[in-house]
Amino acid sequence: MTLSCFDLGERMLTVEEAGERLATLIEAPLPAERVALADLHGRVLAEDAISPIDVPQNTNAAMDGVALAWPDDAERPDEWRLVGEVLAGARRGESLRAGECVRITTGAPLPPGADTVVMREQLAETFDEPHGERVVIDRPERVRRGQHVRRAGEDIPRGQRALAAGTRLGAAELGLLASLGLAEARVHRRPRVAVFSTGDEVVAPGQPLPPASIYDANRHTLAGLLVEQGAEPMDLGILPDDREAMEAALREAADTADLVITSGGVSVGQADFTRAALETVGRLAFWRIAIRPGRPLACGLLGERGVPFLGLPGNPVAVMVTFLQFVAPLLARLQGRGAVAPRRLIAIADEALKSRLGRTDFLRGVFHAADDGRLHVRSTGAQGSGILSSMVAANCLIELADDREGAAPGEAVSIHPLHRLP
Repeated sequence: MTLSCFDLGERMLTVEEAGERLATLIEAPLPAERVALADLHGRVLAEDAISPIDVPQNTNAAMDGVALAWPDDAERPDEWRLVGEVLAGARRGESLRAGECVRITTGAPLPPGADTVVMREQLAETFDEPHGERVVIDRPERVRRGQHVRRAGEDIPRGQRALAAGTRLGAAELGLLASLGLAEARVHRRPRVAVFSTGDEVVAPGQPLPPASIYDANRHTLAGLLVEQGAEPMDLGILPDDREAMEAALREAADTADLVITSGGVSVGQADFTRAALETVGRLAFWRIAIRPGRPLACGLLGERGVPFLGLPGNPVAVMVTFLQFVAPLLARLQGRGAVAPRRLIAIADEALKSRLGRTDFLRGVFHAADDGRLHVRSTGAQGSGILSSMVAANCLIELADDREGAAPGEAVSIHPLHRLP
């Protein structure tokens, strides 16, 4: 497969151009598999979910009260004869006659002949020996024919598409599938993504930190981001500065993974073990992207299967920004979601924000809804690409496009809300 990204040379790319080039790394979504309902959360449908039933199945009461046939004309009975009851989970096969009604509970099917429900709070019951139980309706002029009734199939009729292929299944979608009686669904396989860190100076958390060493933050950050995007991380650990060990790990990843991600160690012009090993196992291209933080970025294919590879920058904030901009859309394509752009909202800048023409800047920010109903945003402060605490403080990224030189207080800016656990 010939990729246009291999022919770009050293030309500076815009963020949009880089995303378009990266999309060519993914030829098709991953294969589909049938998965039980209990294990579907976060998965992506590989085919439309078609309703095998009417939802609701029966025309039923929307609240407790009585079910009856409300006349079209103005001559309505003063009293209605109560001839039984229908509870949720039961049904009455006998039709109602003129002037008859039945007690009914929410969700219970309307009996034949009934078309209206009058809520219990609007009723008064009477009893006398010759006539039996009867119901008097308070203010009958307020009753409308068909009120408080849920029609069979009004939510989803039988045979209609309930969810489209490419839908990622959250709590609401799982409930919808369950309401259709679907115990399983065909979804795309989760992408298996190999992640590793490199360098003799990198130390795993929990180990003593020697002088001049750093703890490995990026691998764990990437693992969390991958899970959020519906992927399965394959942790290859920390690889030493040893070319043979690195080549062996890359070959293993190319045999088992759907995508391989590294951070740091593959910068333009840097002759190190990582780059040499990658060029032996696969074919690489290096890009300069007009983005901050986040350049340069390496992309390519590994092994005989042509597994996509992305080499992200080394600074932790740059790792997160480039993942959200470039890796997340690839994972969406692998899962059959097509082109999924980052979610954008518009907010008013509460302070001056710095940027530079010809480069897209992503600042860490905090947005909130003001009393006027509009969103407002401020930066988290210092914006160094190694300040990981700024990502913890942020609930959004502020995007300053390459055609603007900062933003003054009161100007509108584009923001990307960040996923945050409550």
